[in-house]
Amino acid sequence: MAAEADGPLKRALVPLLLPEKCYDHIFVHWDLLHVPCLKILLSKGLGLGIVAGSLLVKLPQVFKILRAKSAEGLSLQSVMLELVALTGTMVYSITNNFPFSSWGEALFLMLQTVTICFLVLHYRGQTVQGVTFLASYALVLLLLLSPLTPLALITLLQASNMPAVVVGRLLQAATNYRNGHTGQLSAVTVFLLFAGSLARIFTSIQETGDPLMAGTFVVSSLCNGLIAGQLLFYWNAKAAHGKKEQ
Repeated sequence: MAAEADGPLKRALVPLLLPEKCYDHIFVHWDLLHVPCLKILLSKGLGLGIVAGSLLVKLPQVFKILRAKSAEGLSLQSVMLELVALTGTMVYSITNNFPFSSWGEALFLMLQTVTICFLVLHYRGQTVQGVTFLASYALVLLLLLSPLTPLALITLLQASNMPAVVVGRLLQAATNYRNGHTGQLSAVTVFLLFAGSLARIFTSIQETGDPLMAGTFVVSSLCNGLIAGQLLFYWNAKAAHGKKEQ
Protein backbone atom coordinates (compact mmCIF):
# COMPACT_ATOMS: atom_id res chain seq x y z
CA MET A 1 0.00 0.00 0.00
CA ALA A 2 2.85 2.37 0.84
CA ALA A 3 4.42 1.70 -2.53
CA GLU A 4 1.10 2.38 -4.29
CA ALA A 5 0.63 5.66 -2.43
CA ASP A 6 4.24 6.49 -3.17
CA GLY A 7 3.69 6.18 -6.93
CA PRO A 8 1.53 9.27 -7.67
CA LEU A 9 3.60 11.46 -5.32
CA LYS A 10 6.84 10.34 -6.94
CA ARG A 11 5.46 10.92 -10.44
CA ALA A 12 4.37 14.42 -9.41
CA LEU A 13 7.72 15.40 -7.89
CA VAL A 14 10.29 13.53 -10.02
CA PRO A 15 11.88 15.04 -12.05
CA LEU A 16 9.81 18.26 -11.99
CA LEU A 17 10.89 19.35 -8.51
CA LEU A 18 13.40 16.72 -7.37
CA PRO A 19 15.85 14.22 -8.86
CA GLU A 20 15.05 10.64 -7.84
CA LYS A 21 17.93 10.39 -5.36
CA CYS A 22 16.62 13.48 -3.52
CA TYR A 23 13.10 12.06 -3.49
CA ASP A 24 14.50 8.95 -1.82
CA HIS A 25 16.44 11.03 0.72
CA ILE A 26 13.42 13.09 1.77
CA PHE A 27 10.37 10.84 1.25
CA VAL A 28 11.81 7.32 1.63
CA HIS A 29 14.56 7.75 4.23
CA TRP A 30 12.84 10.82 5.78
CA ASP A 31 16.10 12.76 5.82
CA LEU A 32 14.26 16.09 6.05
CA LEU A 33 17.42 18.10 6.75
CA HIS A 34 19.37 16.98 3.67
CA VAL A 35 20.63 20.46 2.71
CA PRO A 36 21.66 19.86 -0.95
CA CYS A 37 18.26 18.31 -1.75
CA LEU A 38 16.37 21.00 0.16
CA LYS A 39 18.23 23.64 -1.89
CA ILE A 40 17.19 21.88 -5.10
CA LEU A 41 13.57 21.69 -3.92
CA LEU A 42 13.55 25.37 -2.90
CA SER A 43 15.18 26.45 -6.16
CA LYS A 44 12.84 24.40 -8.37
CA GLY A 45 9.78 25.52 -6.40
CA LEU A 46 10.83 29.18 -6.55
CA GLY A 47 11.67 28.90 -10.24
CA LEU A 48 8.33 27.37 -11.18
CA GLY A 49 6.54 29.90 -8.97
CA ILE A 50 8.30 32.75 -10.77
CA VAL A 51 7.43 31.25 -14.15
CA ALA A 52 3.76 30.86 -13.14
CA GLY A 53 3.66 34.38 -11.71
CA SER A 54 5.21 35.84 -14.84
CA LEU A 55 2.01 35.01 -16.73
CA LEU A 56 0.38 37.89 -14.85
CA VAL A 57 3.26 40.20 -13.87
CA LYS A 58 2.88 42.76 -16.65
CA LEU A 59 -0.85 42.43 -17.22
CA PRO A 60 -1.59 45.19 -14.64
CA GLN A 61 0.66 47.45 -16.74
CA VAL A 62 -1.10 46.45 -19.96
CA PHE A 63 -4.57 46.98 -18.46
CA LYS A 64 -3.55 50.32 -16.94
CA ILE A 65 -2.47 51.59 -20.38
CA LEU A 66 -5.66 50.28 -22.02
CA ARG A 67 -7.87 51.78 -19.31
CA ALA A 68 -6.22 55.19 -19.54
CA LYS A 69 -5.87 54.98 -23.35
CA SER A 70 -2.46 56.52 -22.69
CA ALA A 71 1.12 55.40 -22.17
CA GLU A 72 2.16 58.67 -20.51
CA GLY A 73 5.13 58.30 -18.20
CA LEU A 74 6.49 55.17 -19.89
CA SER A 75 9.84 55.47 -21.62
CA LEU A 76 9.69 53.60 -24.95
CA GLN A 77 13.49 53.31 -24.99
CA SER A 78 13.40 51.73 -21.53
CA VAL A 79 10.74 49.20 -22.57
CA MET A 80 12.70 48.35 -25.75
CA LEU A 81 15.92 47.79 -23.80
CA GLU A 82 14.07 45.57 -21.34
CA LEU A 83 12.83 43.57 -24.32
CA VAL A 84 16.42 43.18 -25.56
CA ALA A 85 17.46 41.87 -22.13
CA LEU A 86 14.55 39.41 -21.93
CA THR A 87 15.20 38.17 -25.46
CA GLY A 88 18.89 37.67 -24.69
CA THR A 89 18.12 35.66 -21.54
CA MET A 90 15.56 33.49 -23.32
CA VAL A 91 17.69 32.73 -26.40
CA TYR A 92 20.84 32.14 -24.30
CA SER A 93 18.97 29.74 -21.98
CA ILE A 94 17.39 27.78 -24.84
CA THR A 95 20.74 27.52 -26.63
CA ASN A 96 22.45 26.23 -23.46
CA ASN A 97 19.60 23.81 -22.65
CA PHE A 98 19.01 25.30 -19.19
CA PRO A 99 15.94 23.90 -17.36
CA PHE A 100 12.72 25.78 -18.15
CA SER A 101 12.23 26.54 -14.44
CA SER A 102 15.40 28.69 -14.53
CA TRP A 103 14.32 30.99 -17.37
CA GLY A 104 10.68 30.36 -18.35
CA GLU A 105 9.44 33.71 -17.12
CA ALA A 106 11.59 35.42 -19.77
CA LEU A 107 9.29 33.93 -22.43
CA PHE A 108 6.07 35.22 -20.84
CA LEU A 109 7.55 38.58 -19.86
CA MET A 110 8.84 38.97 -23.41
CA LEU A 111 5.34 38.47 -24.85
CA GLN A 112 3.88 41.01 -22.43
CA THR A 113 6.72 43.50 -23.05
CA VAL A 114 6.20 43.27 -26.81
CA THR A 115 2.53 44.08 -26.19
CA ILE A 116 3.48 47.12 -24.10
CA CYS A 117 5.88 48.33 -26.82
CA PHE A 118 3.07 48.14 -29.37
CA LEU A 119 0.62 49.94 -27.07
CA VAL A 120 3.09 52.76 -26.39
CA LEU A 121 3.52 53.28 -30.14
CA HIS A 122 -0.23 52.92 -30.77
CA TYR A 123 -1.22 55.54 -28.18
CA ARG A 124 1.42 57.88 -29.57
CA GLY A 125 -0.39 57.73 -32.90
CA GLN A 126 2.24 55.44 -34.47
CA THR A 127 0.17 52.29 -35.04
CA VAL A 128 1.81 51.48 -38.41
CA GLN A 129 5.25 51.67 -36.81
CA GLY A 130 3.93 49.41 -34.04
CA VAL A 131 2.80 46.72 -36.50
CA THR A 132 6.13 46.99 -38.35
CA PHE A 133 7.96 46.59 -35.03
CA LEU A 134 6.00 43.41 -34.20
CA ALA A 135 6.80 41.83 -37.58
CA SER A 136 10.47 42.82 -37.38
CA TYR A 137 10.86 41.49 -33.86
CA ALA A 138 9.30 38.13 -34.81
CA LEU A 139 11.77 37.75 -37.70
CA VAL A 140 14.78 38.64 -35.51
CA LEU A 141 13.66 36.17 -32.83
CA LEU A 142 13.30 33.35 -35.38
CA LEU A 143 16.78 34.11 -36.71
CA LEU A 144 18.33 34.12 -33.23
CA LEU A 145 16.78 30.73 -32.42
CA SER A 146 17.85 29.20 -35.72
CA PRO A 147 21.05 27.12 -36.18
CA LEU A 148 22.37 29.93 -38.40
CA THR A 149 23.20 32.11 -35.38
CA PRO A 150 26.64 31.32 -33.88
CA LEU A 151 26.90 30.59 -30.16
CA ALA A 152 29.40 33.45 -29.73
CA LEU A 153 26.75 35.94 -30.86
CA ILE A 154 24.19 34.49 -28.43
CA THR A 155 26.69 34.78 -25.56
CA LEU A 156 27.45 38.37 -26.58
CA LEU A 157 23.72 39.14 -26.58
CA GLN A 158 23.40 37.77 -23.04
CA ALA A 159 26.48 39.75 -21.94
CA SER A 160 24.84 42.90 -23.31
CA ASN A 161 21.90 42.35 -20.95
CA MET A 162 23.57 44.13 -18.04
CA PRO A 163 24.18 47.44 -19.83
CA ALA A 164 20.75 47.14 -21.52
CA VAL A 165 19.02 46.70 -18.15
CA VAL A 166 21.00 49.52 -16.50
CA VAL A 167 20.48 52.02 -19.33
CA GLY A 168 16.81 51.06 -19.73
CA ARG A 169 16.01 51.49 -16.05
CA LEU A 170 17.99 54.74 -15.82
CA LEU A 171 16.00 56.10 -18.77
CA GLN A 172 12.75 55.23 -16.97
CA ALA A 173 14.08 56.72 -13.72
CA ALA A 174 15.05 59.91 -15.59
CA THR A 175 11.56 60.09 -17.14
CA ASN A 176 9.97 59.73 -13.70
CA TYR A 177 12.25 62.43 -12.26
CA ARG A 178 11.58 64.81 -15.15
CA ASN A 179 7.80 64.34 -14.89
CA GLY A 180 7.71 64.46 -11.11
CA HIS A 181 5.40 61.42 -11.12
CA THR A 182 5.34 57.86 -12.49
CA GLY A 183 2.39 58.31 -14.87
CA GLN A 184 0.89 55.03 -16.11
CA LEU A 185 3.65 52.92 -14.55
CA SER A 186 1.99 50.04 -12.67
CA ALA A 187 3.12 49.65 -9.05
CA VAL A 188 2.01 45.99 -9.00
CA THR A 189 4.16 45.18 -12.04
CA VAL A 190 7.21 47.04 -10.74
CA PHE A 191 7.15 45.41 -7.29
CA LEU A 192 6.57 41.93 -8.73
CA LEU A 193 9.49 42.38 -11.14
CA PHE A 194 11.69 43.48 -8.23
CA ALA A 195 10.73 40.45 -6.12
CA GLY A 196 11.14 38.08 -9.06
CA SER A 197 14.61 39.33 -9.98
CA LEU A 198 15.75 38.95 -6.35
CA ALA A 199 14.54 35.33 -6.25
CA ARG A 200 16.16 34.64 -9.61
CA ILE A 201 19.64 35.36 -8.19
CA PHE A 202 19.34 32.23 -6.04
CA THR A 203 17.66 30.01 -8.65
CA SER A 204 20.12 30.93 -11.43
CA ILE A 205 23.09 30.07 -9.20
CA GLN A 206 21.47 26.82 -8.06
CA GLU A 207 20.08 25.59 -11.39
CA THR A 208 22.50 26.89 -14.02
CA GLY A 209 25.72 27.73 -12.17
CA ASP A 210 26.21 30.37 -14.87
CA PRO A 211 27.83 33.56 -13.48
CA LEU A 212 26.61 35.57 -16.48
CA MET A 213 22.98 34.68 -15.71
CA ALA A 214 23.39 35.31 -11.97
CA GLY A 215 25.16 38.63 -12.57
CA THR A 216 22.38 39.77 -14.88
CA PHE A 217 19.78 39.19 -12.16
CA VAL A 218 21.89 41.00 -9.53
CA VAL A 219 22.04 44.06 -11.78
CA SER A 220 18.35 43.68 -12.66
CA SER A 221 17.42 43.58 -8.95
CA LEU A 222 19.32 46.80 -8.23
CA CYS A 223 17.71 48.59 -11.18
CA ASN A 224 14.21 47.32 -10.41
CA GLY A 225 14.76 48.42 -6.81
CA LEU A 226 15.51 51.95 -8.04
CA ILE A 227 12.19 52.15 -9.93
CA ALA A 228 10.32 50.62 -6.98
CA GLY A 229 11.88 53.28 -4.73
CA GLN A 230 10.74 56.03 -7.09
CA LEU A 231 7.20 54.65 -7.10
CA LEU A 232 7.12 54.94 -3.31
CA PHE A 233 8.71 58.39 -3.37
CA TYR A 234 6.28 59.73 -6.00
CA TRP A 235 3.24 57.89 -4.61
CA ASN A 236 1.40 61.07 -3.48
CA ALA A 237 2.50 62.95 -6.58
CA LYS A 238 1.11 60.11 -8.68
CA ALA A 239 -2.23 60.27 -6.84
CA ALA A 240 -2.41 64.04 -7.31
CA HIS A 241 -1.55 63.61 -10.99
CA GLY A 242 -4.34 61.05 -11.41
CA LYS A 243 -6.91 63.41 -9.84
CA LYS A 244 -5.75 66.25 -12.03
CA GLU A 245 -6.27 64.14 -15.19
CA GLN A 246 -9.79 63.27 -14.09
